[in-house]
Amino acid sequence: MIVGSDLARAQLVSRSIDVISMHQSPSGAYPASPTFSAYRGYAWLRDGAFIAEGMSRAGQVAGASAFHAWCAEVIGARHARVEDLVRRARAGLPVSAAEMLPTRFTLEGGDGADEWWDHQLDGYGTWLWALAEHTARHGVRVPGADEAVRVAALYLTWFWNQPCYDWWEEHVDQRHVSTLGAVHAGLRAAVTGGTLPGGEAAAASEAVAEIAALVAEQGVAPAGHLRKWLPSAQGAMPAEPDGPVAPLHDLHAEGLGGDAVDASLLACVAPFGLYPVDHPVAVATVAEVERQLARDGGVHRFRADTFYGGGRWLLLAGFLGLNHAAAGRRAEALRYLDWMAAQADEAGELPEQVSDVLLAPRRREEWLERWGPVARPLLWSHGMYLMLADALEVRA
Repeated sequence: MIVGSDLARAQLVSRSIDVISMHQSPSGAYPASPTFSAYRGYAWLRDGAFIAEGMSRAGQVAGASAFHAWCAEVIGARHARVEDLVRRARAGLPVSAAEMLPTRFTLEGGDGADEWWDHQLDGYGTWLWALAEHTARHGVRVPGADEAVRVAALYLTWFWNQPCYDWWEEHVDQRHVSTLGAVHAGLRAAVTGGTLPGGEAAAASEAVAEIAALVAEQGVAPAGHLRKWLPSAQGAMPAEPDGPVAPLHDLHAEGLGGDAVDASLLACVAPFGLYPVDHPVAVATVAEVERQLARDGGVHRFRADTFYGGGRWLLLAGFLGLNHAAAGRRAEALRYLDWMAAQADEAGELPEQVSDVLLAPRRREEWLERWGPVARPLLWSHGMYLMLADALEVRA
């Protein structure tokens, strides 16, 4: 089959649905990767929410609803924990990163016993956003969702301004703009959904406005594009990681901070809508990410990336394609869709990243020795393929 043909694109849509469906846990959770040593047996709110959004857009209502019901159960079960954190914060007592909610869970919904870099706020915002998209699209009601939305919104309303790890399990001492974009989208969705009581809705609305103002004030580089993280960390909680002492990738890598860009910033435009696609900040951000991090259809995470040598990630090609599609640049979006498809193996499975173009080739071997080959299949890669395919009206 010729990559780039309508038939090949449609076939990979069908195969992506099959790969995601066959690996979905009976609990409803989407495992990040069923075979990769460090991910096996765990589900992330962030990854799963984007996977569920891809399945929802592809018409797989039952599977996406089952994932959202799993999230509702997982988050709702931690209501008392969130209330305790809020009580302590309201009283001015310290709350450390190690005490915050996990970013990943076992497929049965437990916290998990393995050490991890585990305080990330973006997943809760991404779930709120994806739940709202799914329920509006298909008119479904997810069991337990109203209570879980209140828990997640309360958590984010109180702690959105605290530093945490970014999408890549790095830099717990920073406030990341892509995290703020996810929280902004999630709280906005929670308020719009109408399930929050009056006082909680007002507080969430205030947080939405404060996030937008903070990003506009501190999150935009002099060149006009979003920056990787804010230049200060006011109100920072203690930075002890809830996980291994060593950073996941390279905590002190050169070239980070300041005005650096990260490909996760693309989500602040499409699909989260922190800035509309035609806003000057959005235009500059997409252009700068593409200039610095895109190469021949693939997209690096950030310029100082050393994880598995710093290859090009399929899911980030999906985000860049989504932004082009949202701005009406269909040909550019199709180029990223087709690059993603070209990375599929004979079984039609997509990896996390590819290693043909590396930013730090001498760092690849250490990760092969530590965790084995790059994750394949990565369900988030398949979910992003489905999201971009839908944006381009490519159907199975």
